[in-house]
Amino acid sequence: MRHTTEQLDIWRRDGGVILDSFFTADELAPCVDGMEQMYGHLRPDDPAAHENFDAKTRYAAQFANTTDLPFHATPELNLIGLHPALVACARAALGTDDVRMYQCHTWAKFTGQTDFDQPFHCDYKNHTLTVPGEDEVDRTINFMIYLTDVTDEHGAIHYVPVPESDPITGPMRPQFAGEAAGYEAQLRAIERSGAAPAGSVFAYGIDVFHRGTNLTLPDAHRFTVTASYKAAGNDQIGWSAWPRFFREPWHLVMDNASVEQRTCLGIPAPGDPFWTELTLARTRDRWPNSDWSAYDKALLNQPVD
Repeated sequence: MRHTTEQLDIWRRDGGVILDSFFTADELAPCVDGMEQMYGHLRPDDPAAHENFDAKTRYAAQFANTTDLPFHATPELNLIGLHPALVACARAALGTDDVRMYQCHTWAKFTGQTDFDQPFHCDYKNHTLTVPGEDEVDRTINFMIYLTDVTDEHGAIHYVPVPESDPITGPMRPQFAGEAAGYEAQLRAIERSGAAPAGSVFAYGIDVFHRGTNLTLPDAHRFTVTASYKAAGNDQIGWSAWPRFFREPWHLVMDNASVEQRTCLGIPAPGDPFWTELTLARTRDRWPNSDWSAYDKALLNQPVD
């Protein structure tokens, strides 16, 4: 358990909270190696090239170095969004033991790649076709995992706590509260920085106003992983249909994930009626290097470790 009750209270009140030094240096090292494998060769040669981008090109370039799970990288990077301590935090935040990770992606930013500055917005526009729910179990929690140090010079996320933004924007939570709605200057006047050292996590909701900022430190980079959780059965929330990426290296996840981590991806837990001798045999045939012994034991009504 790496979060505190006080931190989750702040998250519920403000919509965002920094979980300082959530991950250890040993846990981060292979993840950073994986990010270098994926993105290290993409560092821009011309740090000033982005100055000539128009708005459309700049927006596209902001998201150029993002990849959805699974990743062509280390197993540790593939599983960092499913870390048991992160799952425990999601369960506590959403008030249920049955949670699902519905989004996970890597994001590499480099100084000079583009201008990463954004107007204030809420993320619910692309997480749901409705709006954020009021009940705890209907909410979501997003974890932005800092694999590297993130200072304001490294483009730290900026946000405005809900109790401070509501008097400005009202309670309707417009998707775009910045320039489009005329609130940008007022929100920027009271924004807070999400800067924190490597290993920290910015936990936030899809109803908090936030924005990306530009990297200004020469030759700098920012490596992050985002993992989003919802309560199982919350069909209003969605992002990734994991089977859609079946051609990607899922074996890096399946061969290294625990039973709990698989369950967070929507794979039925041991003992679920889905599992029969046939479905288990077919699953083992699909993933021959994965450990399915816990599912075997449950099928035979034996104790599962």
